[in-house]
Amino acid sequence: MSLFDQLGGLLGGDNAGGAAGAVGELLNQQGGVAGLLQQFQSGGLGELVSSWVGSGENLPVSAEQIQAVLGNEQVSALASRFGLDPQQLSEQIAQVLPQAVDSMTPNGQLPQGSDALSQGLDLLKGFFNKG
Repeated sequence: MSLFDQLGGLLGGDNAGGAAGAVGELLNQQGGVAGLLQQFQSGGLGELVSSWVGSGENLPVSAEQIQAVLGNEQVSALASRFGLDPQQLSEQIAQVLPQAVDSMTPNGQLPQGSDALSQGLDLLKGFFNKG
């Protein structure tokens, strides 16, 4: 079962679930947190990514930046998968991604080893199950 499937089952079909599922799918597609962050760094958002991984305040990312880094094709495919408009999904990802990455990089360090996706799932579960 993929991380996307696990997140979808845990979070249902509401808006937070769509964003969490999309983040989970992005993690799967990019090979984990490090791969996703590399894509954002390559897209010119290294300063933002550093703030998410670091211990200070998380800098915000915009829906437009999400679309620019991921590309319209990838955003549209994810949006279609979740039954959302691409702009709406980009906005949701922009809202949750900085905090999700921050949660998945305790002490400013990327998860190591083969269990990195499981660690990411556990942290996302806790992040999205807050009341």
